[in-house]
Amino acid sequence: MIWVARAALTVEELGAFRGRAVAAATQLFAERGYRGVTLRSLAKELGVSPMTPYRYFDNKEELFAMVRTEAFRRFADAQRDSVAGIEDPEDALRMLGRAYVGFALDEPDAYHIMFELLQAPAGTYPELETEQARSFSYLHEAVQASVEAGLLEGESLPRAHYLWAQVHGLVSLHLAGKLVMGCSLEELVSTVFEKPEAAQ
Repeated sequence: MIWVARAALTVEELGAFRGRAVAAATQLFAERGYRGVTLRSLAKELGVSPMTPYRYFDNKEELFAMVRTEAFRRFADAQRDSVAGIEDPEDALRMLGRAYVGFALDEPDAYHIMFELLQAPAGTYPELETEQARSFSYLHEAVQASVEAGLLEGESLPRAHYLWAQVHGLVSLHLAGKLVMGCSLEELVSTVFEKPEAAQ
């Protein structure tokens, strides 16, 4: 039997398949959880041979990291775009809040994977951590500008973490169907970002 070496994948081929795989895997991870997904189940979802995904990903961990990286990249882009051209820090905070909620409602599967499922140890996937940091940086910058303008008191970094945690909690409750105490998600997020002092 003569074995023929398989041609190396081009950059275009690699990118095209990975894009399809990430989109399919996002839904699979959200529906089945991390442990319920394998590269073979991904292959079945994509309609390719069971071994095909192994040409593009070393293992499931790498696939999951790529899914999360792409989700955080889209999330960070939404945050960036929401404050493009805005100079007033109060307006920036308000727009960031809207962008945060908008992304979570538009892409609940991606949001769940970003924050709720099993997370890799720090330092494992630098590109993922870069996008995570970028997604937070726009809020931190807006909070820093608000502190410098005298609109907020205290140090900007813990302030930004505090606001992020508040909105994340509200969004998570909403997505779980647990925000049922008489206030809408939009009303509560508006309170957090438009009146951050009152939300303490």
